[in-house]
Amino acid sequence: MAAVQRVPANFDPKNAQNHQDIERQFAVKAVLHAQTYWNILEKVKGSELRLTKLDQEIYEHFQKDFPEVDVSKIVDEKAMKSKEGKERWRKFMQAYEKRVEDFSFGTLMRNDSKAEYTETTTIFVQRMQFYAIEIARNKLGLNDWIKETVDKEEAKKAEEEAKKNPKMAIKAASTEEEAPAENAEKTDGPSSS
Repeated sequence: MAAVQRVPANFDPKNAQNHQDIERQFAVKAVLHAQTYWNILEKVKGSELRLTKLDQEIYEHFQKDFPEVDVSKIVDEKAMKSKEGKERWRKFMQAYEKRVEDFSFGTLMRNDSKAEYTETTTIFVQRMQFYAIEIARNKLGLNDWIKETVDKEEAKKAEEEAKKNPKMAIKAASTEEEAPAENAEKTDGPSSS
């Protein structure tokens, strides 16, 4: 069993240097979170998605504390990270300290709801900032385009496949028509036992 290292009495966290392995692990976790969120948005419309059990409360609190933030526009990172912005966000986030897991954990967020995660559209924020802005974007349907784009691409691929191989398209269509009827027969009415 590993020995527990005690923090030295003269340790100053404000002047501590970050260890490269910890920074790397932190970066990996932030990237995985961004990829996971994007993958979810490709499968579920943002307007149908719930990110936390407190979405409505977070949304209302965000609207009350940051009425000037228009989530349909590019996020003003400088304002967010200014001295005044940091203080406002710190106060906002403290309300969720014991209620939202990893509330202050660093997270990647798109600065523009109309863009994918890229080097120029991705900013580093704390988890509650991500939740506040993404919950608002989702409630306003601003992230719905992501799933709609994927659906259009899949429909286009299916159409192209159908043109390449019409027999498979006819077979697939007839299978889809038969499946609901078969399932309806299995579940209609009480069973006779």
